[in-house]
Amino acid sequence: MLLVQNLAFSYLKEITLSKINFSLEKGRSLAIIGESGCGKSTLLKLIYGLNDLNGGQIFWNDTEVLGPKYNLIPGMDFMKYLAQDFDLMPYITVAENVGKYLSNIDSEKKWNRVKELLEIVEMEDFFDIKAKNLSGGQMQRVAIARVLALEPEVLLLDEPFSHIDNFRKNSLRRKLFAYLKEKQITCIVATHDSTDVLSFADEVLIIKNGKIIENGTPKAIYINPKSKYIASLFGDVNEMDIDGITRFIYPHQIEIVEFSNIKVEVLNSYFRGSHFLIEAKLGNEILFFEHDSEIPKTTLIYLKIK
Repeated sequence: MLLVQNLAFSYLKEITLSKINFSLEKGRSLAIIGESGCGKSTLLKLIYGLNDLNGGQIFWNDTEVLGPKYNLIPGMDFMKYLAQDFDLMPYITVAENVGKYLSNIDSEKKWNRVKELLEIVEMEDFFDIKAKNLSGGQMQRVAIARVLALEPEVLLLDEPFSHIDNFRKNSLRRKLFAYLKEKQITCIVATHDSTDVLSFADEVLIIKNGKIIENGTPKAIYINPKSKYIASLFGDVNEMDIDGITRFIYPHQIEIVEFSNIKVEVLNSYFRGSHFLIEAKLGNEILFFEHDSEIPKTTLIYLKIK
């Protein structure tokens, strides 16, 4: 189990993270989300041991995670950390990059392992291609395969799919997280993509201004967000006063009806493939809802919350 207790850290005088407490069982996946600059990446580095804490402790089972003051080479052997810069060696092949830390004693076993990993990230056709000839998304996929090579007990991923094309991203996520579950690898992902959270994370930790403001299961947090900030991390959201209570309503939770007490004027229709996102004016506020067809501008319609 990973245990983080009263973690505090600052780069200079300004506090970057404070009062961070959470635990994560072996084999579980945790998504850390929050706006840019909230401390997501810093938290991953601290868990890996790249920086020394200003306060608190981090444990993996009975082993305390310690920083550069205590380790000549920062980073814990039983963890792997994938930063946003990939750190591939450009003048060796994809296969050589992935197998960099694998033993050469059994050559056949080594290269079979490399092929297995490249299949997971859908890069098996690039086995002999030098890394310098890859696109950013391809480099990111190779970097993911490389951190999996030695089957770490804990895997830390910082925006692991940010450079990967949408058509390939979903397939890659399914394969990667299925592999992690099969191998019981504990995973923490810092991300801004709600798909990483809702579809694949077992638990979610939300950070704002260096502090945890919410944690729980993706479904529970999505269904009942406690603030507009939390709800907006999952996409467009409306802040509405309903019977004197402020509620945060997603566009898909609103539908058109013949008559109601919510009357809006349509401003724009945005095509989203399976539906249109409709922007409308409610008094002095802007409201978004989904509809199966485009609605002409200035149309007056009535809405209700599903």
